[in-house]
Amino acid sequence: MIKRAILFIVFFGSMCMPALAQDNLSRDDLQKETQAIRKEIDELNLLLEQTKKNKKNSLGQLAVIHSKIAKREALIKGIAKQVKILDDAIYTNQLDVQKLNKDLDTLKSKYQKSIIFAYKSRSGYEYLNFLFSANSFNDAVKRITYLKSYRQNREAQAHTIDLSQQDLNVKITQLGSNKKDRLKTLTVQNEQLKVLVDDRKEQDKIVNQLKNKEQEISAQVRQKEAQRRKMQSALLTIIRRETLEAERKEKERIAKAKAANEAAAKANAKANVEAPAASKTNPKNIKVINAEGGLTSTTDNRPYSALETTEEGREASISFENNKGNLPWPVDKGNVYIHFGVENIPGTKLNRKSDGIELALPKGTSVKSLANGIVKYTGDINGDLTVFVQHGKYFSTYTHLSSINVSVGQEVRAGTLLGKSGINLDGEGALLLMINNEKGIFFDPENWLKNRR
Repeated sequence: MIKRAILFIVFFGSMCMPALAQDNLSRDDLQKETQAIRKEIDELNLLLEQTKKNKKNSLGQLAVIHSKIAKREALIKGIAKQVKILDDAIYTNQLDVQKLNKDLDTLKSKYQKSIIFAYKSRSGYEYLNFLFSANSFNDAVKRITYLKSYRQNREAQAHTIDLSQQDLNVKITQLGSNKKDRLKTLTVQNEQLKVLVDDRKEQDKIVNQLKNKEQEISAQVRQKEAQRRKMQSALLTIIRRETLEAERKEKERIAKAKAANEAAAKANAKANVEAPAASKTNPKNIKVINAEGGLTSTTDNRPYSALETTEEGREASISFENNKGNLPWPVDKGNVYIHFGVENIPGTKLNRKSDGIELALPKGTSVKSLANGIVKYTGDINGDLTVFVQHGKYFSTYTHLSSINVSVGQEVRAGTLLGKSGINLDGEGALLLMINNEKGIFFDPENWLKNRR
């Protein structure tokens, strides 16, 4: 029984250790995440102070405070998860303490009976009487072995009691530590909830200000919409130009290969030599000319794109696709305060649309390429310095720049410095990032970028 108890304790401990390690790991991850969110909130607080200096820009203040509230809510949710992990740990430790106390009582009771029996059998006469009452020599040896084993078992019981007491003390210490951590974490959570109330009051104040300036805000929205349309038109023009150029080059390449094959066939026929098999003009079977003279896909299952007629273009597209959700951010710091798509401006009936995400960040921040590609445009678009990078059939656009460090035709790698960030129409430090394909369809960059935490 004692051996079974020891084995059970060892087995139970080995089973619990991975679970406890996993809980600790999860809590560590949550703590790292909350630290990252705190850092983002600190950056937003600095940015909010800057936007307050711009008296006309209630929209910028609203965007920043809205983003700060979202971060604060995420922070509180992360703290709540930590409390849940501590609650689970406390519950588990309480069960362990109860079980160890029960096991310890059982071990002590058995050890007590063993000691009483040993005390009653302490005289040498009883010991010798037990031995000499054996029926044979072998029986006497067995009795000696039994007495020795009994003594060793009693010593093992005492050792097991010591170990169980040590385990109990460790569990009690862990339980006390978990309770203290829980209390501290709850205190932090309550503090953040109070700050969240203040943030929402500040947001309501800005919203009320916007209600009184709807005409002014409407003019800002129209100005930004006009800028968005001009930017979109410029990008689509560049895409069409690159697509037509790619189609022209591919037709020329295939036409030359076809002419070379025909010339070789005629030469072989004239020499009365059986014509060899046609050379592989399209070894990867990517695109060929159809009967109407247009380009079509062959054995490749990818949808047709003229920007993938070369192996380099195809590989760039596939690499960009395979890194969806894991592309590096174009800046080392900065917070998204205008998200992709259409959103309502609180306090008004106005909506604004964004083809990308706008990051709030200090002017002069280094802006880097998301992935390997080729620079297709650098320059001014409607008053905004812009860099346009092609990644196969995908494109990334970086605008609101103050300076540009690359030139058209330059090959860039992921992380290559493209330029420095500037300001948006509201006069605030910002970067507008857009991602689209060759059909002019814009994607939400946040779905393509890696999780910053």
